[in-house]
Amino acid sequence: MWSPPSGDGAATCSSCFSGDNAAFHGDENKSCLGVRCMQCLKSDSPSCSSRSSWLGFDSIPSEDSEKLWRIITASAKGFSIGAGLKGGLSLFSIIARLRRTRLSSSSRKVAFSNSEAIALAIKETLRYGLFIGTFAGTFASVDEIIASVGGHRRTAKWRALLAGLIAGPSMLLTGPNTQHTSLAIYILMRAAVLASRCGVKSKRFGKYCKPLTWKHGDIFLMCLSSSQILSAYILKQESLPPSYKSFLNKHGGKDLVILQGVKEIASGLPFSNLDLIEKYYNSTGVDIKLDPEMKIPCSIIHGNQSCSSHVISFLLQAYARAVPVYLPVYLIPALIVHRQGLSKRPYSILGKSLLGIARSSLFLSVYCSSAWMWTCILFRIFRRCNIPMVAMGTFPTGLALAIEKKSRRIEISLYCLARAIESFFTCMADVGYLPQSNSFKRADVVIFSISTAIIMHCYAQEREVFRSKYLNVLDWVFGVPPPADETPRNKKN
Repeated sequence: MWSPPSGDGAATCSSCFSGDNAAFHGDENKSCLGVRCMQCLKSDSPSCSSRSSWLGFDSIPSEDSEKLWRIITASAKGFSIGAGLKGGLSLFSIIARLRRTRLSSSSRKVAFSNSEAIALAIKETLRYGLFIGTFAGTFASVDEIIASVGGHRRTAKWRALLAGLIAGPSMLLTGPNTQHTSLAIYILMRAAVLASRCGVKSKRFGKYCKPLTWKHGDIFLMCLSSSQILSAYILKQESLPPSYKSFLNKHGGKDLVILQGVKEIASGLPFSNLDLIEKYYNSTGVDIKLDPEMKIPCSIIHGNQSCSSHVISFLLQAYARAVPVYLPVYLIPALIVHRQGLSKRPYSILGKSLLGIARSSLFLSVYCSSAWMWTCILFRIFRRCNIPMVAMGTFPTGLALAIEKKSRRIEISLYCLARAIESFFTCMADVGYLPQSNSFKRADVVIFSISTAIIMHCYAQEREVFRSKYLNVLDWVFGVPPPADETPRNKKN
């Protein structure tokens, strides 16, 4: 409603004046929202006007420019997260590669040059930045469009679900032929955890979800996952994703000829490479002669060392390998999640990050060394080595997860469970227990889209099921969603 013209000849709107504080709203909250008259435009805050001018939004209504700004910032922040995480991991990988190349005398025999590796890392960094940036921008766009067309309050209960589903195919930007089954399953596990937390607090489904509140369920899942993953590492590496297989080969600390020897004795096959194993040990300064009639593979695994001394020496070596893995895992999120606190308390935040690096490195090194410890113990107790013994011996390896911080245990167990599930079904398909479907090649995109729909719905409607550190990141990218009974820009919708 318009009021009579003021003394200076400029019309004002009724929303300019607040009866509670007898002040113009532009002076009160510097808001750019709402329908404004000329008097309002004169009292605009510099931040609002400069931002609109800089982006060329001057001719766009303030409500639409605010929506457009949200979409642009969500895309930019999503890109920074995707490129930052992938770029950080790639940077450490390149540094390690350059170091190995410098120390290796056979560097000319590598599959591709260091310059090609750097170019590939830059390409992958941009792809993952576009992936996360497009996902964030698409979600914000669909969310704003649905809210504008259908009303904010009327669509609040399902809008984020649909927006997350539509944004999911952004995964294709990482490469049309690049499968991300492990990532899709992991995100599905995350969605299942959030859904289960919603179920626990639900009056209708709470009693059915009680088993999900088991205190040490994360450690049990880790043990279960370890049995499949480590058995596959020894017996069927082709069932694991290439990147994860490479990770296990590095931190498992054993040459492939040793793993082949263990695989043959566990599978009941005649030895085919004992001479290669002996040559490997001779190249490390260990003179050993292997018995082709052996029943347990301890001499194959650790040569002339005893089982106990091997575990200790392996633990020290494994810790040195683990530290570089966790440097980007802790330091990069610290720059994103605690970006505001770094300027106020940098020593506290960096100190916690360094402590986390030391603790997680200890977990990984104990995890890897205990895998060989438990299998050796089991082999010596039963004086045999077969596939069930390998599976049983790798099960208690997951107990090493107890070293980790409680808040990280579920993350690690779900990460490993996703890979264990993928490996298990690959093994079942290879032996003929499951049909291999070639007609549906991008199931990973479908799984990812469904999972992100659930996650974004929980973010909008069930925020209390998230941990605060994840909410901080999601709020930074997408903006804090207003309560369902409020409309941010037009309370009539």
